[in-house]
Amino acid sequence: MTQPRSTLVSLDDTPWYHVVSRCVRRAFLCGHDAHSGRSFEHRRGWIADRLKQLASVFAVDIAAYAVMSNHFHIVVRVDEARVERLERDEILRRWTQLFSGPVMVQRYLADPQRLGAAEMKIVDAWVETYRSRLADLSWFMRVLNESIARQANAEDGVTGRFWEGRFKSQALLDEQAVLTAMAYVDLNPIRAGMAPTPEASEYTSVAERLAVLRATSGDRTTVAERAAADPAVPGDSTAPGHTNATRFDTRANRSRSVPHQTESLQPETVLDHLVSAPLLPFDATGRAECAVPFGFEDYLELVEATGRVIREDKRGFIHDGTPPLLARLGIDPDQFIRAASRMLQQFGSAIGTPTHLTARCDARQTRYLRGMATARQLFPRLAA
Repeated sequence: MTQPRSTLVSLDDTPWYHVVSRCVRRAFLCGHDAHSGRSFEHRRGWIADRLKQLASVFAVDIAAYAVMSNHFHIVVRVDEARVERLERDEILRRWTQLFSGPVMVQRYLADPQRLGAAEMKIVDAWVETYRSRLADLSWFMRVLNESIARQANAEDGVTGRFWEGRFKSQALLDEQAVLTAMAYVDLNPIRAGMAPTPEASEYTSVAERLAVLRATSGDRTTVAERAAADPAVPGDSTAPGHTNATRFDTRANRSRSVPHQTESLQPETVLDHLVSAPLLPFDATGRAECAVPFGFEDYLELVEATGRVIREDKRGFIHDGTPPLLARLGIDPDQFIRAASRMLQQFGSAIGTPTHLTARCDARQTRYLRGMATARQLFPRLAA
C-alpha cells in the first residue's frame, strides 16, 4: 500500500534518506539500448551534474550517489536549520535561480523600495513558502527529475513520462543505517557487473571522491594520505558545516497562505549555470553535525573489502580481516555483504538498528515495520 510522503520523509525523525528514482518501463533510457543500438550514456552525466547543482540551491547535501542505466540512487542529508538562517533576499535569490517567481516577487527583486506594506506582506509570505521548499526533499526531487525528463524528451523528440510516478525513499535512522546505505549505493555498479573496482565505477560518489583525491594528492599517496586530503567541513555560515543554528518548524511555514500561482521551472540554459556543490565531507570525529560521521579512510577500506566479495558465488565474511568500522558500529560482516546487495528488498521505508526501528513503529503507532528481522541479523550487538 502506498504511503503518504509525509510519513516517509519526516525531518523530526532523521535528516538522512536513501532515495531511488527509476525510468518508466525500466527501459535503458540512460545507458546503452541494445534494441535500438543507441547509447544514452551521456544522460548519466546529466543526472550527476544536476544533483550537485541543485544541492547548491537546496538545503540538501549529497553524501553518496550512483547513476545506473535505468535508475539512480542518492543518500542525502536535509539541513532544514540552514535555510532558517537565510535572509529574505537570499531565499528569493536561490528560488529564482530555479523558478521565475510570481509578479510580486519579480517586482520586489527589480526595486524593493517601490512596494508598499501590504505588498511586502505578500512577498514575505512567498519567502516563507520558498524557505520550507528549500528544505523539502520532494521539491528537490521534483526539480531534478523534471529537468532531466525535459532534456531527455527534447533529445528524443517525444513527450510524456520519463520517470516513474514517485521516487522511493528510505529513512536512515542512525549512523549504522547511513553507512549501510552509502556502501550499498557506491557498490551498485560493482554488484551490477558494470565496473570491477570502486574507482572504475563511473558516475558514483566514491569514484568522484577518489578522482579528486588523486588529483590533489598524486597517485602514489597512501589511503591514509588520501583520507587526510578530504576537504574539511565548511565553516561558512551558509555552508553545510555551520551548526550553530536554531531548528525551525517547516510545518508552520507550510501552513502560511500565499496567492495561488503556478510557477514554471527555468529552462536548461539557465539551470546549467548553477554552481555545483561539493559532496558532503567525512568527519572521523563524528562531532560535525553536517558531515558523514566516519573517517574517509575507514570508509574506503570498507567499500573495497566489500566489493571484493559481493559476487553471487562468493558469499561470506570480508577477506583479509574485518574493517574496524564494522566492528565499531556492531555490524555483522557477512550480513553487511548481503545488505550491500539486496538492501532495497530487505528493508522497507526505514533502515536502522532494531531499537530505532522499534521507536519508529511506536511513534507511528504501527505494529510492523519491514526489515526488523534483517536489522537483528545485521546489527546483532545492537538488537533490542
